[in-house]
Amino acid sequence: MSVKWGVIGCGGIADRRTIPEGVIPAKNAKLIAVMDVDRNKLKEVSQKYQVRAYSTEEKLLNDKEIEAIYIATPVYLHAQQTILAARAGKHILCEKAMALTIKDCQNMINVCRENKVKLGIGLMMRYHAYHRKAQEMVNQGLLGKIVFCRAQLSCWYPDIKGAWRQIPELGGGGSLIDMGSHGIDVLETIIGSKVKEVSCFIDTLAHHYPVEDTAVVIVRFDNDALGVADNCFSIPDASSQNRLEIYGTKGSILAEGTVGQSPGGQMWAYLGKKTKGYDAQQRRETSSTREEITVLSVNMYQAEIEDFSRCIEEDLPPSVSGEDGLWNQKIVLACYKSATRGKAVTVD
Repeated sequence: MSVKWGVIGCGGIADRRTIPEGVIPAKNAKLIAVMDVDRNKLKEVSQKYQVRAYSTEEKLLNDKEIEAIYIATPVYLHAQQTILAARAGKHILCEKAMALTIKDCQNMINVCRENKVKLGIGLMMRYHAYHRKAQEMVNQGLLGKIVFCRAQLSCWYPDIKGAWRQIPELGGGGSLIDMGSHGIDVLETIIGSKVKEVSCFIDTLAHHYPVEDTAVVIVRFDNDALGVADNCFSIPDASSQNRLEIYGTKGSILAEGTVGQSPGGQMWAYLGKKTKGYDAQQRRETSSTREEITVLSVNMYQAEIEDFSRCIEEDLPPSVSGEDGLWNQKIVLACYKSATRGKAVTVD
């Protein structure tokens, strides 16, 4: 059996990644129909995948064959479209950011609960094989007590007329909400601790749009580890290695190219030998061993769709839930508050 899917907002990430890499190859999913307000894009995508095309949400949601909806529209539309889908009895996988406000996020959760449908949020980097391996190693205690971590995700995103990610009313912000949200979620997932305090700095240094193109967040976790998420729309793609770094009292994990939309990258573990005491010369060649970590590559979008479809089929709670999306948005909004106030902000 396959869960029957419909897509609201079939351009952008849906057409680039989630449909071709997620829904189409998924073993337990089938694409039935797509919807978009851009008639040209709607025609192009529906013909590409030979599925039904709808010009409004209501028409798509009236399709009785569809069981699950993937929402990939600008952030300001997420709440109203999720609520429409829930009331139509459809399960929903909504892209992050979940919504513009905490109130909207909570309302989405409540309406889905009232209508007994599942709500998942598209924090797909949790499914990256390297991230899962790093989480496993941390859980096994191989790094000792985690003291510091970092997630970098940057790209070049120039001024584009009408781009919703560059309009605060439509996307909620710039590089921080778009990419920093992923980095922070990856760090929380790997080290197994929630963010409790943030200090954030944002600016627009390279472009001319009204959202930030450069952002740095310093976080303190519940386990008192510190972390950094740096996210820029102001660095050329080839210049950003999208690094992941996890440091503990027994060793570290360092990776390049895992934080992003691709399943690849490289990862190394530097695990400490038996500590002999303070070494003033800091002879690193004798203090740890470097081991390249190898994993079986997994497409994050396929894993995400298959997992959510399985939760529908087996009536399980979504692995990445609406509550997870709500928490992620609380952190992001606390970051913006910190940047505005110029001081640390507690997340609660």
